[in-house]
Amino acid sequence: MSKGAPAPFTVLIPARMASTRLPNKPLADIGGAPMVVRVAQQAARSAAQRCVVAADDERIVQACQQHGIHAILTRIDHASGSDRLAEACDQLGLSDAALVVNVQGDEPLIDPELIDAVVHELQGRHDCVMSTGAHRIAHMAEFMNPNVVKVVIDAQQTALYFSRAPMPWPRERMPADVSQATDAHLPQPAPLRHVGIYAYRAGFLRQFPRLSPAPLELTESLEQLRVLWHGERIAVHLTDRIPAGGVDTAADLLRVRLQWAASL
Repeated sequence: MSKGAPAPFTVLIPARMASTRLPNKPLADIGGAPMVVRVAQQAARSAAQRCVVAADDERIVQACQQHGIHAILTRIDHASGSDRLAEACDQLGLSDAALVVNVQGDEPLIDPELIDAVVHELQGRHDCVMSTGAHRIAHMAEFMNPNVVKVVIDAQQTALYFSRAPMPWPRERMPADVSQATDAHLPQPAPLRHVGIYAYRAGFLRQFPRLSPAPLELTESLEQLRVLWHGERIAVHLTDRIPAGGVDTAADLLRVRLQWAASL
């Protein structure tokens, strides 16, 4: 994998107004600007040629334009963020070979170096249609938490499987009473937490919504399993930095506001 600057790429940020836990989430204020604007500003610190918000609501587009952020209006009926980004690729006229990074619209503290790193990972892996990130889990509570998605990889750092279940299962280390498990019982080498950032080639991103949903995807509620189910491969970049959390709830929003203020 090249260690120099990544190839030219575009960051796409899907943003939808409907959120059951945090209404109007993209427009939530963080330090005097809407959250989706903060995400784009943070992503622009990467080596991306451009950062574009793909919105489902004119209010998001207007808020972005007021802060000098490129935004486009996409259909409101997309089933997933991937579908929204596929439409964005067409609106932007991206070639099938173009590299695209999906940065979630609720990640205002996304690490710009992580964005560059997943592009590097995909550049060097022509056997893979996507790349993503992961970091090592150090605490048993995180390992056992179904809201923490785990990934196992092969010797080339290609994803073998993603799951909400704790994996790999440390059969010889785990006490008979799982409730008594401590950090010392974690498997070695350390299990990996999946980081929800994706780089694609635009051609595959266009193809993805046309792939039939996978039974495993529906069981785990993890869209990336569709890729593996259909025989494609995902490269995994390992990072030593624990990514800042996204914003799903009002408590998350307060935490991010405090972190943002502290970084000034």
